[in-house]
Amino acid sequence: MTEKLRWGLLSTAKINAALFKPLAKSKRNTLFAVGSRSEESAQAYAAEHSIPRAHGTYEALLADPEVDVIYNSLPNHLHAEWTIKALEAGKHVLCEKPFALTLDEVDAMSEAAQRTGKVLAEAFMYRTHPQTIKAKEIVDSGELGKILIVKGGFTFTFARPGNYRLDPALGGGGLWDVGCYPLSYARTMLGLEPLEVFGWQMTGESGIDEFFSAQMLFPGEIHAQFDCGFRGPFRAFIEIVGELGTLEIPTPFHPGKKTDILLTRNGKTKKIEVKGQNTYLGEVEDMADAILLGKAPHISLVDSRANVAAILALYKSAKTGKVVRLKKE
Repeated sequence: MTEKLRWGLLSTAKINAALFKPLAKSKRNTLFAVGSRSEESAQAYAAEHSIPRAHGTYEALLADPEVDVIYNSLPNHLHAEWTIKALEAGKHVLCEKPFALTLDEVDAMSEAAQRTGKVLAEAFMYRTHPQTIKAKEIVDSGELGKILIVKGGFTFTFARPGNYRLDPALGGGGLWDVGCYPLSYARTMLGLEPLEVFGWQMTGESGIDEFFSAQMLFPGEIHAQFDCGFRGPFRAFIEIVGELGTLEIPTPFHPGKKTDILLTRNGKTKKIEVKGQNTYLGEVEDMADAILLGKAPHISLVDSRANVAAILALYKSAKTGKVVRLKKE
């Protein structure tokens, strides 16, 4: 093992830029290599971003013996295939959300991680941020009383021709892309899995859901609802309503360095300031904790599987027009 964990970027995706500062700031991690589909693309990307090593194929990146961790930022339909290949090549993997597109894929990824003994985690960066941890503390403390409902939304206008988000064959769709956030947030705050779900969707020309509205029932008669998609203005919010109060998180999914959450009880609202950090720093350090210290990743593979299962159930509901009950396992 090197003095610092050496990271390799699997692709030249735009989201890679989110890890540049966290990896540069970290004392235990460093950006070391990038792999692309051509030598020219890899070399140009490496030169632009001062990355020491460039590989002209994904296979070459995985074969590099000096790379310790792979960041899989490929389009959704390639997450499972290349995560498994990276694990089998002896690399730890941080895989972008959504983790996979089927439960069989999730299970195969988990099996590969167990078989190889390598760390595998989903890159839901908001989960390791101090704001999310603080919100969870408030919910668990009982200050809100019995939780009645969690509401959320994540929308923005997107219509870029040729982008994988608009192609159903590539795992496109608003629920996969941004709906996974409010869904994950509700599950995280409640510490529960939905018993049943119902969904509606507005589909675009390609067949993907451009707008999705979801309802969920959790144990204890707790409700959750959210909307998401590529129609309408940018919106991102979470509201948690209890019998004694409410908690509003105005910037739940990309909180950053300065963040406030609002706790309302007895008609009075208190602003709770949370000392934040780079939104993506937590997931980088979480990987280092897991690899170097043997700690369990903040997001377990069981957790990631449950989020995928709920998404698939919502899509099934929207297609059939019926409530879908999730199987207990």
